[in-house]
Parts: sequence; structure tokens; C-alpha cells
Amino acid sequence: MSFNQRDLMRQVEQMQKKMTQAQEEIAAATVEGSAGGGVVMVTMTGDQEMRAVSIKPEAVDPDDVETLQDLVLAAVNDALQRSKELQARRLGEVTGGLGLPPGLGF
Repeated sequence: MSFNQRDLMRQVEQMQKKMTQAQEEIAAATVEGSAGGGVVMVTMTGDQEMRAVSIKPEAVDPDDVETLQDLVLAAVNDALQRSKELQARRLGEVTGGLGLPPGLGF
């Protein structure tokens, strides 16, 4: 193996370690999504596992369940978007210097 190949292999190994560390940090991080001015809150991990749903009493109207359903859906989607942004930002830090084509750099 030539010097350049060994150097490249070391760089790949370092990037793999950084990627593993970034993925662990993402999984441990949490984001919050909200709807209705905060009457519905969703907590989600960076790898899109929902951890908690909080609904304030004023969001519960037995005669209007559809609005509550819409608020929960909006809060989940907000948390999911924030989680995806966290992933893209953190993994982009690891892969940013590679000059990968769009979509392959996470």
C-alpha cells in the first residue's frame, strides 16, 4: 500500500470514528416541537424517537377533538423537522470537508 493509500485509510478511519460519535450524540440529544402557542409539546430524540407529549388542559375540548388531533400532529411534525435539522447539521460537520455530491453529505 502506498503512502497516499495509507494516509487515505487513516482519514477514513478517523471519519468513521467521528461519524459514530456524532450519531451517538444525535441519539442522546433531544428537540422539542410545539403547536398552538405551546399548548401541545412533543419531545423527540435526534434519531426521531418520541420521548414525551405534553398537552395543556386548555387544549382539551371534548366538543372539538379534531383541533387537538391537529395540534398533536403539528407538534410531532415540528419536532421531527427539528430532529432532521439536528442530524443534518451534526453529520454535516463530520462530512463537510469531503466534497460529497448533494444528498450524500447527510
